[in-house]
Amino acid sequence: MKPSTATTRVVHARDFRPGDYARGQKHALSLDLGVDVIGPLAVVLIHGARPGNTLVLTAGVHGDEYEGVRAILDITSKLDPASLTGTVLAVPVANPPAFWNGSRTSPLDGANLARTFPGKEQGTPSEVLAYWLGESIISRADFYLDMHSAGVKLLMPSMVGFPTGDERARAAALAFGAPVVWSHPTVGPGRTISLASARRIPWLYTEARGAGRIHPDDLAMFERGITNLMRYLGMVAGRVDVRPPERWLHGDGDLDASLTATRAGFFIPAIELLDFVRAGQEIGHTVDLHGEILERFRATRDGAIGMVRAFPIVQPGDAVCLVTEVLE
Repeated sequence: MKPSTATTRVVHARDFRPGDYARGQKHALSLDLGVDVIGPLAVVLIHGARPGNTLVLTAGVHGDEYEGVRAILDITSKLDPASLTGTVLAVPVANPPAFWNGSRTSPLDGANLARTFPGKEQGTPSEVLAYWLGESIISRADFYLDMHSAGVKLLMPSMVGFPTGDERARAAALAFGAPVVWSHPTVGPGRTISLASARRIPWLYTEARGAGRIHPDDLAMFERGITNLMRYLGMVAGRVDVRPPERWLHGDGDLDASLTATRAGFFIPAIELLDFVRAGQEIGHTVDLHGEILERFRATRDGAIGMVRAFPIVQPGDAVCLVTEVLE
């Protein structure tokens, strides 16, 4: 059963103006998008005692990614408005239909919300959701952090990503303190972060190991990173806890460009996450239920393994591996 939102203040998305809410307080809101099947968006608005930057935090764009959800819930429960300069505007679960379904995509229309922005005010459920997230939440940001992970079926490094050419985002990524940094020369359309780029809002995003669980090391990284980001933005007191990255990846990082299966089978990897591979090197294969090899997968370039499939059952079109450039 979904938790009750009876104690929160309900406001329609088009009427939501963060500046209307009292400073020095924490406000629990339910954002009504006007589409019953989507349900309301849970929003936490923390107005600091002093004006300053607005940091927007989102998680749960994919419904099977939970590290960011937990990090937002923990951070916002502990953050004291009296000690905050500026505003934190947080959406723990950006995609309620997918979240309650435990799936990457929406059960309402099959859409991947991370390919749907800027959306439409009058459209499919996911288009409506993307539209109001953009208009009511992301557009309010002076800085934007969108938290993802590998979800149930994939494995990705615990990392923070940023766009190359944005020095403020680069500095923020290093301040965040993830063990892996991934710089992106381009970002595909339809994403929260491509919307932010179009509106000239500096941004970061995260990934973590996923698997439908919350690893304590990843949760600690997320919470430390958010705190560091607030310190970097001058929102809370304290020095940034700088931890130089262990690995620097570079490239588009688009999972849509992964090596994919053409046949159903059982996937057996031949590499591990972040391994360096050469073009042509076998990274895994699929077998049938007699153990006969169905398909071999080979790296198309030199680079590091930025994603590998952890859920062994594959269907045609499923991603099995992504290789990306290594800078450091």
